[in-house]
Amino acid sequence: MASYNKILNQNFLLYVRQQLLEFLRNTSTSVKIISAIILFGYFLSFFEEAVEIISVTPGYLLPPVFWLWTAFTFCFIELHLLQVILDLIIVGLGGKLIEPLWGSMEMMTFFAIVNIGVAISSTLFYFFLYMCTFNTDLLFFVRIHGLTGYISGVLVAVKQIMPDHVILNTGLGKMTNRNIPLLVILIASILWLIGLVDSIRPTMTLFGTLVSWIYLRFYQYHTNGTRGDMADNFNFANFFPTIIQPPIAVVCNTIHEFLVRIGLCRKMVRKFDMSVAPSSGITITLPGIDPNDAERRRQLALKALNERTKNQASQLKQDVVIPIPPVSSNV
Repeated sequence: MASYNKILNQNFLLYVRQQLLEFLRNTSTSVKIISAIILFGYFLSFFEEAVEIISVTPGYLLPPVFWLWTAFTFCFIELHLLQVILDLIIVGLGGKLIEPLWGSMEMMTFFAIVNIGVAISSTLFYFFLYMCTFNTDLLFFVRIHGLTGYISGVLVAVKQIMPDHVILNTGLGKMTNRNIPLLVILIASILWLIGLVDSIRPTMTLFGTLVSWIYLRFYQYHTNGTRGDMADNFNFANFFPTIIQPPIAVVCNTIHEFLVRIGLCRKMVRKFDMSVAPSSGITITLPGIDPNDAERRRQLALKALNERTKNQASQLKQDVVIPIPPVSSNV
């Protein structure tokens, strides 16, 4: 029986190895580089000193120690093989979906910004918890590591690209990509509450979602010269169920207006490309104006313009005198 289980485990590991090699063979160079560093980081995870030096420790990233390099290295180290496999799958899938749309450089920029943002925001979060509890373990015994934050960022990017793609049909309704980021945060929080994961997982999931959304919403540069994505289906309230979106939208709009006033965010500007406008024209509705009233005004303006055109045409006919040459009679 033991030999049979050993054979099954060997076959399973061989199958996983073959699938990973085939998966990586069909990916881009940037994905292969990230995957290779993740595998090397897993090798280093067997050495406790390496884990401490590579991972982010909140008390060491903050002054006066300033282990700043850990903000760049922490994402490449995982302690468990299943987490490594999950990281490789998400990195590969993200490369397949995101890189063709954004390009290799923008995908690497997104990877760096999300991970560095998660390192800094998670460190500040644990420092805030320390200020509330004065528990030094939160500063010196917490190890922030792995790609959990980036995985959440990829889910936000997928929500931006394909928000209405149906993932699962349930009795309660359809589950689409727009529901996934919040669902993952809830699942990570529940797993932490029941003791299956440590506190860094829900923390990194939360800040990975926030950092990636802020970057994609306000700062990502596009080839047409614009920045961010101001689409209504990508606002922050859209992450939540429809029934609670209105109060969340009020709070978010208030915070955004405050950030605009102090210069941390740009004022939302709507743009429309007239080259892709329909042949029938476009209709613009201004706030505070009833659409029916606007239509009546348009009809009155057209009627007045037609009457003025007719009056000018009739007056022109009256003013025009056609000279008639005299008729000479030859007698």
